[in-house]
Amino acid sequence: MAEFGEEDLSGSTFDWTDLSGSTFRAASLSNVTIRGTDLHHVKMTGVELWDVDISGEVRGLRINGVDVTAYVDAEVARREPDLAKMHPDDPAGFREAWDLLEKLWDGTVERARSLEPAQLHEQVDGEWSFIETLRHLSFATASWVHRTIGGDSAPWHPLDLPWDEAPEGKGFPRDRAALPSLEEVLELRRTRQADVRRVVEGLTEETLAAETTPPDDAGWPPPRPFPVKECLSIVLNEEWWHRTYAERDLAILEQRPH
Repeated sequence: MAEFGEEDLSGSTFDWTDLSGSTFRAASLSNVTIRGTDLHHVKMTGVELWDVDISGEVRGLRINGVDVTAYVDAEVARREPDLAKMHPDDPAGFREAWDLLEKLWDGTVERARSLEPAQLHEQVDGEWSFIETLRHLSFATASWVHRTIGGDSAPWHPLDLPWDEAPEGKGFPRDRAALPSLEEVLELRRTRQADVRRVVEGLTEETLAAETTPPDDAGWPPPRPFPVKECLSIVLNEEWWHRTYAERDLAILEQRPH
């Protein structure tokens, strides 16, 4: 257990670092970026919280004694009425959700085609480029549909892109330097989408309620039982939110000079 007092750690990067149970007193966390990090059971008192932007899974958020979680959820639902369809409970609901996602993504891809090819590799505020977003969704499908549900121990394509904080040594590709064209990525993307469609079209109440275990190796996700419903729900969640982020960033790219 380390102690830091009156030290300048500004500009530091903490990757796969365990800071659980730590205490910050009179510390400056201004201009900090936190990605892919667990913030469970965090208590902040006497803080100045200005211009903070939080996106992710938020539960039990209390500000000055007021639980704002329900308000946030209600406002998101008001802005995105179709979001409720991303939490289905039966096979028909999963088919409806996938139909909607394919339709929405078709529109987003057409919007992306209006940009210059180089812009599709541009990042906005350090987030993934449009091409990287599609590559990540391919990774998510390979992991949760092909590997976890289908039992394929090595389902990944060289262009598949895991999340930035993914652990090393898991046997999947992570080529951040690759610059494939939109058509190259869409060819892979269409194959992955068709594979998800085959799974949801074949769902029954029994198969949706069943559990599945990935192969016992170093891949992702780890070899433990997962409900099929959870696997497919993760795919829906990835597809919905990454499209939301893509639309946000495309709007910014459309305003950039090129």
